[in-house]
Amino acid sequence: MKESLAEAKEELKRIEHIIYVSLKYTRTVDVLRNALNRLVSMFDFLIDALVAYAKKEKKFKKIPKTPRLKVELVREAFEEDERILWYMNFYIFLRDILKAKFTKREEYRRHVTMVAELWNRTVDVNIDTLEDNLLVIAKEFMEYSEILLGFKEKE
Repeated sequence: MKESLAEAKEELKRIEHIIYVSLKYTRTVDVLRNALNRLVSMFDFLIDALVAYAKKEKKFKKIPKTPRLKVELVREAFEEDERILWYMNFYIFLRDILKAKFTKREEYRRHVTMVAELWNRTVDVNIDTLEDNLLVIAKEFMEYSEILLGFKEKE
């Protein structure tokens, strides 16, 4: 559980580096996708920590291997917690964006954008979206998980 949280923090540092350094010099959709992959990886580590916590609390016996089944387990174990349920839905949304067909717009420019076709609508991911929305949500989930798991005091 503690190891998963430490790995998630390391992924968060990598995401910040990608956003603030790599994207500054290499404005490509591949770098945006790399940041999204790291974001999903960070969520994976946090979900592993939540699953380990729920198992320790004897809410279930077996830990599944696939991410979707782990999400279902977390939803069951924390069914009363609206924030955790929202974060699980957001995680599925991120995974779906990565699996969706996408096009590139304004590559090598400030407003480089990955345009994904998802659920009969388009989702634009650009540097501002990544920094202002996705990174903020990731940090909030990290902090909330630390509080939930008892590694940090609620402020």
